[in-house]
Amino acid sequence: MMIRRLFAALALSAMALPAVAQDWPTKPIRMVIPYPPGGPSDISTRIVIEKAAQLLGQPVVFDNRAGASGMIGAEHVKNQPVDGHTFLTVTTAMLCITRHLQPIPFDPEKDFVPVSRLSTSWGALAMHPSVPAQTLPELIAYAKANPGKLNFGSAGLATITHLFGELLSLEAGIKLTHVPYRGSAPATNALVAGEVQLQFDQTTLPHIKAGKVRGLAMLADVRHPDFPEIATLREQGYGKNGGDSWFGIVAPTGTPAAAIARFDRAIAQALTDKTVIERLHNGGARVTYLNSAEFKTRIAEETKAFGDVIRAGNIKVQ
Repeated sequence: MMIRRLFAALALSAMALPAVAQDWPTKPIRMVIPYPPGGPSDISTRIVIEKAAQLLGQPVVFDNRAGASGMIGAEHVKNQPVDGHTFLTVTTAMLCITRHLQPIPFDPEKDFVPVSRLSTSWGALAMHPSVPAQTLPELIAYAKANPGKLNFGSAGLATITHLFGELLSLEAGIKLTHVPYRGSAPATNALVAGEVQLQFDQTTLPHIKAGKVRGLAMLADVRHPDFPEIATLREQGYGKNGGDSWFGIVAPTGTPAAAIARFDRAIAQALTDKTVIERLHNGGARVTYLNSAEFKTRIAEETKAFGDVIRAGNIKVQ
């Protein structure tokens, strides 16, 4: 379904693309990734943008500027002269979550223009087998009977892996105790060891496959092809407020619209490539392309949804 949609988008954009866009790019594309090399956002960006740049006939220069949860790289791009060839990788947290918790050095709506959403990380709600439940409904029932007894680990305070737990708590009317760790890996180690009983993260998938923890729900709008037996949260009546851990591309405000349109089209085409799709899957992500206008709408929707959760849960950065 996603691939058919991508081909349709390509056909429409080809008809609407201004002639001036055919002259772009005229020099190498600079792709600023505000996270360290080897992480999920870095992997997805490199896989897709390498192919898109190849289609555009120009090399791409990847510039990792990590720090402050993506804020350092974003501020750097914001403060550079607009050259029409510099772009920024963004994540759900950067654009939709952090702004509700602390001051950030840019205005997501005024300083940047969405280009495309690339992909979304797979993730699952996993449970330690010591919990006397086999399914999500049984877990909800147990949590209601034992408020605050179940702990869930996250990659850190106010990360999306924390907010997934708050979302389910609000929707299901249950009380879970949050235990923040310094990253997803330590939280998963704690889950496997039984220090916490639940986790909402893609790092749980190998342990679900190994039978060390139980997968209760996929944190996605479709089932994972490697775990077809695990229903999504939405299929089970939860996850209605959304919340995806996605990766996308934005351009500094002032970048020519024709350049954004052509880059968007190249990204859409790259995301139909079988090798790109396979590499994304192996890297723990799936194609969830949105064009510039759709991506802008999604950012606005999720900014509101996460803001509502943060206020309802009285979540603060300590």
